[in-house]
Amino acid sequence: MKTILKTGTTHRFTSAKLGRLLWSIVRGVIIIGICFTILQPIFVKLSVSFMSERDLFDSAVKYIPKHFTLNNYKLALKGMDYWRSLIRTLLLSGGVALLQLCSCMLVAYGFARFRFPFKKLLFGCVILMLIVPPQIIMLPLFMHFRFFDIFGIFKAIKGAPVSLLETYWPFIIQAATCTGFKNGLFIYMLRQFFKGMPRELEEAAFMDGCTKLRTFTRIIVPSSVPMMVTIFLFGFVWQWMDSFYTSLYLKDINVIPVALSSLGASVYNEYSNFGGSMNFISPGYLSMMNNTGTILAMVPLIILYIICQRYFVEGIERSGIVG
Repeated sequence: MKTILKTGTTHRFTSAKLGRLLWSIVRGVIIIGICFTILQPIFVKLSVSFMSERDLFDSAVKYIPKHFTLNNYKLALKGMDYWRSLIRTLLLSGGVALLQLCSCMLVAYGFARFRFPFKKLLFGCVILMLIVPPQIIMLPLFMHFRFFDIFGIFKAIKGAPVSLLETYWPFIIQAATCTGFKNGLFIYMLRQFFKGMPRELEEAAFMDGCTKLRTFTRIIVPSSVPMMVTIFLFGFVWQWMDSFYTSLYLKDINVIPVALSSLGASVYNEYSNFGGSMNFISPGYLSMMNNTGTILAMVPLIILYIICQRYFVEGIERSGIVG
């Protein structure tokens, strides 16, 4: 009898262990497949960026360049005016992300902790910001900042509205008023995070005589550092790679998205300096230059993510969206 029980227990243990092993294999295959789907285009772009023009027409070359060259990067750096564009984009993205963080934190804290008239209606408008595509409001935004005025003040003083195009003011105004790109998502994430924080912290601060603003700055903000880093990174990355608003507001100011979109035109002007013919540039070569420019645009973001990875992952876990 004992032998039968022992044999049955061993069989169940072996079956459970085999089931866990099979599930681990399936899970590993799924994870590897997802990682490959995400990373494979990046690896292809990186590989192509080191190829010479001859490799594009060589059927034997797939991923590893046969004629390794850095001329693509030299041409892309010059065509994008990379270092000046990099500094401008760093200042723009950093400033916009910081303004978005400050304004969205105040709004989200208000939604999470206070009661006021039309609270649900206003939060519904926040959710609506996530649904409405920015292309729908493209023309109103352009006209608003092309003929910008506040209660007719500029028209009364200068005789006409002012144009804020070709300046950073549209980005600053939208970020400071929580109407910028993806601000609805930032408010939602921060609201979920603040709602998950214990109220006892604030009640203890109120008992000690702190005002609501002082409680926010001394208690809430220090406890929200991982989430703040997450929101800042989201805002920075989306502004860095944004081609919608930058092409809408900026035409002559060279930032990374604008420089990347005009790289093809720059290649025609600089191509002959690297031994090419100005009579014909193949579409494949232009695609190769776009891949090179994309890699140059991604490198600062990868460095930023490596530095802030720990806070970013912790902020996502505590956002209240996952889990």
